[in-house]
Amino acid sequence: MIDLLPWLVIAAFIVGISKGGLASAGSLAVPFLAIFMNPVQAAALILPVLLVTDLVAIWLYRTDFSRRNVAILLPAFIFGITLATFLVPYASEAFLLVMTGSVGLWTLWRRWFRPKPDKPAEARVVPGLFWGTLAGITTFITHSGAPPTQAFLLPQNLPKMIFAGTMAISFGIANFTKVPGYHALGYFEDLNWTIAIGLATVGICGTVVGRWLVKTLSDRVFGKVIELLLLALSLILIAKAAQIFFA
Repeated sequence: MIDLLPWLVIAAFIVGISKGGLASAGSLAVPFLAIFMNPVQAAALILPVLLVTDLVAIWLYRTDFSRRNVAILLPAFIFGITLATFLVPYASEAFLLVMTGSVGLWTLWRRWFRPKPDKPAEARVVPGLFWGTLAGITTFITHSGAPPTQAFLLPQNLPKMIFAGTMAISFGIANFTKVPGYHALGYFEDLNWTIAIGLATVGICGTVVGRWLVKTLSDRVFGKVIELLLLALSLILIAKAAQIFFA
């Protein structure tokens, strides 16, 4: 584990930046670490970092979020996380990775190549529950719930601070509901808590940097950064699935 410390620090900082507002970045952490270590071990190690940085992000964005979107997404996240707890022993990791990555690519195709709508989409309940449930399943397994969530949020063209805050608040609360499932599945049994706590400190620094970046970037640049991160994440997830399938 010590040999992997530089990579763990990088992953923790990426998670922190995502919690500061660059939402898709955090989902890169587990696929990135899976290059060097077992994906389940990586997911377990990243969860404490997520929980600590979530608390910081919730405080930073306590006034900047869409209450309607949070009210729709949060119950769906929790339902999806609960489903995933029971599905994990039976679900194919490769299938879930491909599904999540494909959602991200579909979202980008829709934004880049379809005619622009006359007005932003509304936060409708049924689509929100669908995408939120899918996000809950994928975030439990690989902490990669951003693509389904952004499939719901990006068409609304929310202001950058509201978009970042909605992601931060929704995932910030939902991530705590992963703990019982991770414990029941034995994910924490071999976790090095000393390293996890140290990485959480790195994550806090990343959260502050992420918040600064969101405030500094223009709305247009922020949107492009989110789209590029989503593209990178989606391709990495699909590549990881191919690696598992052909292993």
